[in-house]
Amino acid sequence: MTRPVITAFDWVPDFARGQVRDLRVRWILEEAGQPYDVRYLSQGAQKTPGHRALQPFGQVPTYQDGDLTLFESGAIVLHVAQRHRVLLPSDPAGGARATEWLFAALNTVEPPIMDHAIATLFERDKPWSKPRLPAIEARIAQRLGEVAARLGDRPWFYGDFSIGDLMMVAVLRIMEGSDILTAHPTLTAYVERATARPAFARALAAQLAGFTGEPPAGYARWAARGEQA
Repeated sequence: MTRPVITAFDWVPDFARGQVRDLRVRWILEEAGQPYDVRYLSQGAQKTPGHRALQPFGQVPTYQDGDLTLFESGAIVLHVAQRHRVLLPSDPAGGARATEWLFAALNTVEPPIMDHAIATLFERDKPWSKPRLPAIEARIAQRLGEVAARLGDRPWFYGDFSIGDLMMVAVLRIMEGSDILTAHPTLTAYVERATARPAFARALAAQLAGFTGEPPAGYARWAARGEQA
């Protein structure tokens, strides 16, 4: 049986390590117990015609399994969950609810968070970035408040940990350590529960190990957790 192949970068700046979206695919594959191979791309290679044939927007990750090629982390996570019957309730209503939260994470919660990343990292030297920050942060705070209110005192959104939780935590981690996220203890505890899962530790350690250059602070801790899981 062939192993699926995903694409990932062989180098990113320190602030992006542990955040590149192949982590989401690695995580669901680890939850499924599915071995996989990685084709590493140097910076710039994602924009070549060969890679754009797999990912039309010149991004990572992609996923190849036999004749099937997918892009977009949400689509890949959903496919792996369906194929391996993992993190997806078997009853139709439960499966729909888990999928609902996967899309909520990507379509409702992630956009303002990425606006914040653009304003504070990628375009921080632009004259329009600083004036936009208060409005962006207000939108993030509103969304996180709404997510926290719906989660309430439950450990996960519906029943057991699902693909909806996996994706929501992957998105919330972009703000990890920020005052905006720590203002919601419910959500910081939620992220901590999810990232304590052995599959997450293995996925994160694998992503960090794939980067060239010095590993970031904390790498040894995650690698050890992945090996022990």
